[in-house]
Amino acid sequence: MDKIKDIQAIDNIEIVFIKFEDYKDIKQAMNEAYSNMSEVYWKEHHIKTLVEKFPEGQVGIKINNELAGCALSIIVDYSTFDEKHTYNEITGAYTFNTHTPEGDILYGIDVFIRPKFRGLRLGRRLYDYRKELCEKLNLKGIVFGGRIPNYHKYSSRLTPKEYIEKVRVKEIHDPVLDFQMSNDFHPAKVLKGYLEGDKESKEYAVLLEWDNIYYEKPSKKAAVKKTVVRLGLVQWQMRLYKNLDELMQQVEYFVDAVSGYRSDFALFPEFFNAPLMSEYNHLSESDAIRRLADYTEEIKNRFAELAISYNINIITGSMPEVVDNQLFNAGYLCKRDGGIERFEKLHVTPDEKKVWGLQGGNILKTFDTDCGKIGILICYDVEFPELSRLLAIDGMDILFVPFLTDTQNGYSRVRNCAQARAIENECFVAIAGSVGNLPKVHNMDIQYAQSMVFTPCDFAFPTNGIKAEATPNTEMILIADVDIDTLRELNQFGSVRNLKDRRTDLYSIKHKNI
Repeated sequence: MDKIKDIQAIDNIEIVFIKFEDYKDIKQAMNEAYSNMSEVYWKEHHIKTLVEKFPEGQVGIKINNELAGCALSIIVDYSTFDEKHTYNEITGAYTFNTHTPEGDILYGIDVFIRPKFRGLRLGRRLYDYRKELCEKLNLKGIVFGGRIPNYHKYSSRLTPKEYIEKVRVKEIHDPVLDFQMSNDFHPAKVLKGYLEGDKESKEYAVLLEWDNIYYEKPSKKAAVKKTVVRLGLVQWQMRLYKNLDELMQQVEYFVDAVSGYRSDFALFPEFFNAPLMSEYNHLSESDAIRRLADYTEEIKNRFAELAISYNINIITGSMPEVVDNQLFNAGYLCKRDGGIERFEKLHVTPDEKKVWGLQGGNILKTFDTDCGKIGILICYDVEFPELSRLLAIDGMDILFVPFLTDTQNGYSRVRNCAQARAIENECFVAIAGSVGNLPKVHNMDIQYAQSMVFTPCDFAFPTNGIKAEATPNTEMILIADVDIDTLRELNQFGSVRNLKDRRTDLYSIKHKNI
């Protein structure tokens, strides 16, 4: 079956709970995934039992409403099993009577992806779901027996232990084991006779484990579950690139880096793609930036592919874009579920208007994401408090600000205003800018930045209102966790309550386009 060739044809990716009614699709998916193993698929009563016993543990991933793969799991009391258990034992001879809600380990029963959907890192999404489920249920970790399907090629000269070590150091490629280890699962031991009939693995398996670092021993004390969002900010180094491919290679490097830390968002700076204007330095500044705008559509599409492939929401920074012959400063929110939304810079600086001929946009709105509502304001826009207040009224929890400043004076305006927005709107604010210089690009000679994440100022937050800060003028990424539930508590119980205490009987602001 041919793989998906046009990733842009993907309109939606979603993880769904499996239902018994999905059995026909599940069987077809398994037959395709295990085409080299005859008659290997779950029977109807197996799926029915799993769904009835543990519905949260049985999920599928759909692309454009078509089932692409599944992940099945149970909860077990791991102390009741020998460390050298078999698949038959762990599943209770496929009855799944070994499942118990009072268990302490999430045990992976199966994960499979249809061949046509491979290469999109969908398996990683299913594993991320399992990790989140494990954390949510406060289980000690995830365990499963991983097949080693290429072992039969080396079994005459390598022991399983030697084979695993060579896979670990990349001397041998094993598609299953490589994938497991790249997703933070570590080999614990070799299981002999694990899966009866697995000729490719010679019936060996590797016991793989992932530890839940947030696990806490059960307590009778009341506890509030927190919603934590991880932000990945890219402090981008301006340097010359030969072409678009080379620039996007650097972009993917950073997306891969922040995604590797399981970030929910990646934020790029304003006009990060300015180095591509070096090719047009012989033109006037206004003509050169319009030529730069020719790349915007392609860059947007590539960002959308990266968002899907790396399972991360990406704020693309901003880029010049020509609409009806007018030049705007715009960017895109590329969601990991395949959605794409556009935002614009509303206020342009005198220099941007004079040198480039930029026009102010009209789009001001919040964006719904899988991590709650966010807002995006480009650079100068954060210096206008009315904008972020309107977004806060609409429910914004995190404000992202891609910026580009050449001097410390300009940076200080953005930085200080962004921090004020966090306090007055009871939200988190993340700002990301570019560093370095571009001597071969007119009007883009120097840059100054220090990317940061700001918080409100109260007892649940850092005393100085700074959650994290990058090293000034240095290329790097900044990773920070923000707890959305602390905003809810602040709004209700804070020392001061900026949103609730507004005197709307005396003043108000209104979005004229609504």
